[in-house]
Amino acid sequence: MSITVKPVSEDTNTIVLSKSDYRALLDALENAEARATFQESRDEETFPADVADRLVAGDHPVRVFRQYRQLTLTALANAAKVSISYLSEIESGRKPGSAKSLIAVAAVLDVGVEDLI
Repeated sequence: MSITVKPVSEDTNTIVLSKSDYRALLDALENAEARATFQESRDEETFPADVADRLVAGDHPVRVFRQYRQLTLTALANAAKVSISYLSEIESGRKPGSAKSLIAVAAVLDVGVEDLI
């Protein structure tokens, strides 16, 4: 994208632009930032809308991502090396989960720990 900007006036330290040129520059910057953000996130995993809907509705993130990954409670507990009962208490909200356990669960689910909190 090419933008032609014609300064209204100019001195050593200042350039004055028309309002339309200024807005065109801001739009171009915003578009460039959006393209850069898109390029950076191209390799990131995306999730279906129903996963997002469940998270917004308040379902526990561990349960949502576990079910999305098609893991049983037992399979996730074993892979993360936490007890099934403890994982169940985390999913039901009865326990918050220790940092160590959430890190292990996040690694198995291939999500960031911040996605589980």
